[in-house]
Amino acid sequence: MAVPKRKTSKAKTRSRRASNWTLDVPSRSVCPHCQTAKTPHVVCPNCGWYKGRQAIEVS
Repeated sequence: MAVPKRKTSKAKTRSRRASNWTLDVPSRSVCPHCQTAKTPHVVCPNCGWYKGRQAIEVS
């Protein structure tokens, strides 16, 4: 069975574990009603439309 030649340093171990914590940029889509960027499956904060209807009143 293979045995490590050297002790793995704290920096190496922590950098390997830290790679799982990287954040992704949230996805964006275009609102079909007002053409502004919004998150998918969420009411548009600019016009208040969702799935082809007025979901909330935006002043």
